[in-house]
Amino acid sequence: MSPNTCWLCKMFRAEENGISSKVSLEEVLQWSQSFENLVTSKYGPMIYKTYLKTEHSNENIEFWLACEAYKKITSQRKRISMARKLFASYIQPQAPNEINIDSPARKAIIRNIQEPKQSCFDEAQRIIYRHMERDSYPRFLKSQFYQKLKHSLQTNGN
Repeated sequence: MSPNTCWLCKMFRAEENGISSKVSLEEVLQWSQSFENLVTSKYGPMIYKTYLKTEHSNENIEFWLACEAYKKITSQRKRISMARKLFASYIQPQAPNEINIDSPARKAIIRNIQEPKQSCFDEAQRIIYRHMERDSYPRFLKSQFYQKLKHSLQTNGN
């Protein structure tokens, strides 16, 4: 499929500054098998994030992806800096991208933020994963957004 004829590709160019448009039908069909297939695939998180923007709830996937990056940080100095950014952006009350987590998870992060470990955000990340898996993921699969993508790939033989 030519990038010029793919409606999703055009959206990505506008939304994500030239992201590659080589999404395969096989990959797209895998997403309907499980939420994990979606978030661990090559293009799934980016496409899911674009969908969540239409629902004004992209902070969930952004937080989840930021936590995945956070867990890979080996430098304590960088970990402290990233932990503070995550806290300021997603955890503290009235944060610009505040996520919906319970009070015990929030309090645990507040306790651990001074000397954050790799696991500092694990519970909050699990809560957000479950929110997405149970709430927005089923809507994503039923959405015109996903259905159009799947249909366009099926009809273009990609």
